[in-house]
Amino acid sequence: MKSADRGILSEHDLKKTSNKFVYGIMVFFILVMVFTMLYPILMTMFNGLKSNAEVNSFPPHFFPQEWHFSNLKDALNYIDLLMFLRNTLYIFVGNMIVTLIVLGLASFSISRMNVPYRKVFYFFFLMTLFIPATSYMIPNFVNLKELGLLNQYAAFWLPAGANTFYFLLLKNFFDGIHPEIFEAARIDGASEPRSFFSIAVPLSVPIFATLAIFIFSTAWNDWFWPSLVMHTEDKYTLATAIYKYVIAVKALNTNIKFAILFLVSLPPILVFLLFQKFIMRGVSLSAVKG
Repeated sequence: MKSADRGILSEHDLKKTSNKFVYGIMVFFILVMVFTMLYPILMTMFNGLKSNAEVNSFPPHFFPQEWHFSNLKDALNYIDLLMFLRNTLYIFVGNMIVTLIVLGLASFSISRMNVPYRKVFYFFFLMTLFIPATSYMIPNFVNLKELGLLNQYAAFWLPAGANTFYFLLLKNFFDGIHPEIFEAARIDGASEPRSFFSIAVPLSVPIFATLAIFIFSTAWNDWFWPSLVMHTEDKYTLATAIYKYVIAVKALNTNIKFAILFLVSLPPILVFLLFQKFIMRGVSLSAVKG
């Protein structure tokens, strides 16, 4: 067995009875964790394919007694998922552009340029991580109201340019790029913005892909802030629409609710399966160092 392929226990270690016992316990707990994570998803899917009477019956059945695939069609007819999905993607794309330009240039400046008191700025940004997000939610709302940006997508894009966690994550990544590359670019006459867009950005595709996943997850799951700043139905995000028109509605059949929730849960699962490599890399990069 190659050293790169070696796990926690090698084939030689597994020959010992005690190691086999410990390994079996580890596998058991992993299977329990997998089951606890998959159970809500599978239960949502199966409940979305049952009749309303069967969903509310007791004792409940895990698998449907009769499969009602028409529930998915009824779910799509009940709520305009495509419109709310479009609004969510607008927010995601705008936040991603702001993160790339504003936070990217700011973190590049602190990391690679001789900015006066840059360590002071760095520790100032680091200290803001200890401030709860709820404490500056009202000031953000008041500022956006005074600027006339309520019920506009800019109400999401503007605060995205002040995300300290993303800023420090980018700075940490830029610190790991060899400075000789940028010094050679300066000798060749490249300006700092040219070095950023031509050198730093292409080399930072992994971290920007990781941030894209984080930003997508936030735009997809957040419902409270959109419900505050968006006042018209045609501007609601998907999470806000699900809360207002599905979860909070008592007259809607339970099986249709589960069908809608299952359809909404599919895109994040697909995003995770396609970009799990970047997600795992993002977890390892999230430990910001000075």
